[in-house]
Amino acid sequence: MPDQNFPPPNNDPGNPSLPEEQEFVPPEPQPNPVPQENPVPDFSRPEVSEPEVPVQPVFNQEIKVEEKTDFSPPAESGFASAPQASPEVEQKAEDFLSSNDSFSLKPSPKFGFKKLLIFVLVLGLLTGLFFLVVKVILPRIQTNKEVTLNYWGLWEPESVMSGIISEWESKNPNIKINYSQQSPKEYRERLQSALARNEGPDLFRFHITWGPMLKNELATIPTDVMSTAEFESTFYPVVRENLRSGAAFIGLPLQMDTLALFYNQQIFQAAGKTPPTSWDQLRQLALDLTVRDESGRIQTAGVALGTTNNVDHWSDILGLMMLQNGVNLAQPTGNLAEDALTFYTIFNKTDQVWNETLPSSTVAFATGKAAMYFGFSWDVLEIKNLNPALDFRIVPVPQLPGTDVAWASFWVEGVGKRSTHQKEAWAFLKFLSSPEILQKLYQAESQVRLFGELYPRSEMASLLSSNSLLTPFLEQGNKAKTWYLSSRTFDNGINDRMIKYYEDAVNAVNAQEAPAEVLTTTAQGVAQLLSQYDLGSSR
Repeated sequence: MPDQNFPPPNNDPGNPSLPEEQEFVPPEPQPNPVPQENPVPDFSRPEVSEPEVPVQPVFNQEIKVEEKTDFSPPAESGFASAPQASPEVEQKAEDFLSSNDSFSLKPSPKFGFKKLLIFVLVLGLLTGLFFLVVKVILPRIQTNKEVTLNYWGLWEPESVMSGIISEWESKNPNIKINYSQQSPKEYRERLQSALARNEGPDLFRFHITWGPMLKNELATIPTDVMSTAEFESTFYPVVRENLRSGAAFIGLPLQMDTLALFYNQQIFQAAGKTPPTSWDQLRQLALDLTVRDESGRIQTAGVALGTTNNVDHWSDILGLMMLQNGVNLAQPTGNLAEDALTFYTIFNKTDQVWNETLPSSTVAFATGKAAMYFGFSWDVLEIKNLNPALDFRIVPVPQLPGTDVAWASFWVEGVGKRSTHQKEAWAFLKFLSSPEILQKLYQAESQVRLFGELYPRSEMASLLSSNSLLTPFLEQGNKAKTWYLSSRTFDNGINDRMIKYYEDAVNAVNAQEAPAEVLTTTAQGVAQLLSQYDLGSSR
């Protein structure tokens, strides 16, 4: 039906605008309009009989139209007007229009709100379905997919790890662990090469000082595994100092170890001596406890110090002395460095309580040929294997006046940056490093040797306090430091190459060269090596 604008009734007796082609002839005034049987056509149009229009229902409502309607103009008007409907028809039309929104010329607010509401509900339903698929259905499908993690270990046999791995797999049936114990020989090179080819393990063991060598291969710990605050409050300071990478960390430790002083209880008891707490005391005790034969050859050494060829962990000991004396190991020059280097060599060159002709320090101590010896906790096992009957004790390392610094060296676990299963690998390492599993791991290790690895979590130290052979190592955990002078890492890299520069310095001083000149050469080699790993002189 075409749009129509119906003008309001015109009460002005003036001249209305009429079509030019028609002349309007007003009817004679009548006092009262009288219904006519034949209505007068409007605008002088030809008389046309009105066809009968079929009644159409609208929203199930039937409209009845009167067949005869008076369209006569009012008597007082001088002009013809549109035919007028009867009051009954007008009332019905008005009721119809007011009850049917579809006849409104303006949009219905009620109908627009319904459309908007339906749109919002549909959009919400689709959004909910999307998140249901992404967050619930897909993760379950992915979780159901079996994953195998390749894990390279070093010191623990598969028999030790099997029970822990079985417990993990029973709780996580879709994540299998393929553990293999690796040989320490050329381990770092094999590991780094395999990782670079994207053929390496998903998780593996590496030395705490290897960060600079493996920085491009190590993934950082996700915060949902362990936050920075939790990491720093859980492990010893030396762990966070050496595993930090920006704001994150690159490994989780399952062990901790420090350098300590071993002494032969029988020799000390026979001489009425007590273990030293300072380096001056140690030097005097070494002089007092050294035994020589008639020809002057050493039968019992006071302490295993002063050389490089037969003192196990000599680089750790020298590094400790220098750190205690305030030396920057990355720039080992000046009086402090010279004094520390001289003091180390004095036991061979001046006091002659140890020399190059003696067996290795570990063997000498295990066989009762040395009164004092420096070693780590795992050296206890080697000594016990060499001589189960040896009576010895262990105390923290001696200190200089006003210092309280120890030396650490141990291994940690990491995840390969190229691994496609980093999430599962970190979840497994979180499981391994939990207090409950660390205790189970310690018990499993104790089944195959005298004791297990020392706990890396500082709050667990008290659990081993009843073992006098282990407490000295743990007591030093909070004050221990380390550097690239760690022995027996077999890395053919940053540690072994750094040790070589310092080894040349010790040997040169033992050969009567001046410490100042020797250390100038050492410092040059150290700086060159550090630059190869993008390390500054402050590290």
